[in-house]
Amino acid sequence: MSSQATMHLPLFLILFPLLLAGLLALVGGNATARSALAKVGSGTVAIGALALYWTTLHREAQFFAWDAVWLDRAVLTAEIAVALTLLLISLRGRQPLIALLVLAQGALMALAEWGGHAHPHVAAPLFVDSLSVIMALIIGVVGGLIVWHAVGYMPHYHHHEAQTPDRQRGFFASIFLFLGAMFALVFANHLGWLFLAWEVTTLCSYLLIGYSRTPEATRNAFLALRLNLIGGVAFASAILYIARTGGSLALNEVVASGSATALIPAALICFAGLAKAAQMPFSSWLLGAMVAPSPVSALLHSSTMVKAGVYVFVRLAPILQDTLVGLLFALVGATTFFFASCIAISQNNAKRVLAYSTIANLGLIVTCASIGNVQAVWAAILLIIFHAVAKALLFLAVGSAEHSIGSRDIEDMEGLIARRPKTALAILIGIAGMFLAPFGMLVSKWAAIEALMKGHPILPVIVAFGSSATLFFWTKWMGKILSTVKGAPPPHGPVSMEEKNAMFFLGVLTVGLCAIWPFISSTSVKPFLLSQFGAFVEFNRATILIMSIMLALIAALPLSLLYKGDKGLRIATPYLGGANVSERHLFTPSIGLTKPVAIRSYYLTEIFGERRLTRAGFIACLALLAILTVVVST
Repeated sequence: MSSQATMHLPLFLILFPLLLAGLLALVGGNATARSALAKVGSGTVAIGALALYWTTLHREAQFFAWDAVWLDRAVLTAEIAVALTLLLISLRGRQPLIALLVLAQGALMALAEWGGHAHPHVAAPLFVDSLSVIMALIIGVVGGLIVWHAVGYMPHYHHHEAQTPDRQRGFFASIFLFLGAMFALVFANHLGWLFLAWEVTTLCSYLLIGYSRTPEATRNAFLALRLNLIGGVAFASAILYIARTGGSLALNEVVASGSATALIPAALICFAGLAKAAQMPFSSWLLGAMVAPSPVSALLHSSTMVKAGVYVFVRLAPILQDTLVGLLFALVGATTFFFASCIAISQNNAKRVLAYSTIANLGLIVTCASIGNVQAVWAAILLIIFHAVAKALLFLAVGSAEHSIGSRDIEDMEGLIARRPKTALAILIGIAGMFLAPFGMLVSKWAAIEALMKGHPILPVIVAFGSSATLFFWTKWMGKILSTVKGAPPPHGPVSMEEKNAMFFLGVLTVGLCAIWPFISSTSVKPFLLSQFGAFVEFNRATILIMSIMLALIAALPLSLLYKGDKGLRIATPYLGGANVSERHLFTPSIGLTKPVAIRSYYLTEIFGERRLTRAGFIACLALLAILTVVVST
């Protein structure tokens, strides 16, 4: 396909969701029209992302140039509109700090536009390379499936949350605005355009987190806005620094200029990435986002928002490589990974477990990208792919399970495999997918351990201990779903066909990625690494075979549950340290009294207490950021 046709696809992926957002805002009050538009839109962006992948396969990065100055003016107008919207929100919500942050961003961008020594125009404001295509696939395919799931999920949500007014018109419009902004973000080569997309995602996250408009939802939406705007100020400062020093605002030229020239703006943008990726001490906004409907949680955690944060780390990895700044960012990521993984052990709320798991895995990605060598960046990109798919599946499945059993408590999911086998299978596949990245991919002698050892010997130690914690909390949850005792209440309420279809395709995608990861690595990750580092992580056949067997074994448990035999699932009698009586739910211990069976997971709250570990993690990361500030300023 011609380069002209290739240029049209990124433009289409940016503009089509924006157009659809406008249509949904206009006609979204009609449930039938809204459902049809959302389904057609989600399928179209997924097909568009796949088409882009196919047309760019085995091709070098392509840059799309426009000499029209009006495009820059249109982007500037859009930036002003977003800033005014955020300012209005802050004033209506009586949030003076948010208003000050918005004004600070506006002042910095105005100075960059009119007071800098470099002209802000970039000849090629959009580009497509293998990394942006990978991100586009995540946004289009995973994001599209989340939208499809939301079509069936939201009526059930309003049935269970009857006190929440139906605002689905704005809900779906915000989601498609979100998707369009994310496409713009990953295709933007102009830092000013990237900043606009960055701020649009911040605005959309506020709208989606505060969907129910309860006091808690509003408070958490403002928290997300506040913390992400702090990162936005750092991003705007990076643009001003480049403009005042006469540099280029083209992202590819910033990366090519190297650490000696671009380290300060790269550090500022990566600081913004820490906030967007919910790293400590900014992690509280992502935990607060759990009040939103499950599709919003899936969207924030998998295909948008937080992925924007780690995306800039991967983009700027060549600048961070072999620098003290990169090492300090890596330590922030590793510290976040360790503490978030430990905190997840003490959580019995399924969505909070998923939230802490997301924070931890993003910390792992930040660690690898900040080290910046070819092996570490390879691991970071693979982690982004696996985490996006598996975490989307988990959030959607937990949302469906919550509506079926009336709870998101892991203890109430006991025996879910017998009560809701398909939903349980989706959760198990998602958990297995989360195992794949930390154990099958990252903590292995083939990539990350060796890469992190080159960065600093303490990094693999922190990652190893944090990974042990992830093993504990995931296996606890899996055991709870597979174990069952008498008296578990039956599920209530159907699971819509849209929810089932979305979970099915995400489950197939999760398992499929386990089988084709060498192909993904060679066709999608390799071109980016060769273009940035001139090298690639090569594996011999024996290594690929061993890693593939490892991944297949981890995936075998959930897949084995697909076959249940003619008699269905067999409920075994557990050994309980005593004599089982005739009824499976009773047993006689050593003291001779017949007692009912009660199976409870270990949460070890006294050891892994959320408040205490959060405080320790915040202090450690704040200290690292303080050192980072001193290093950058000197």
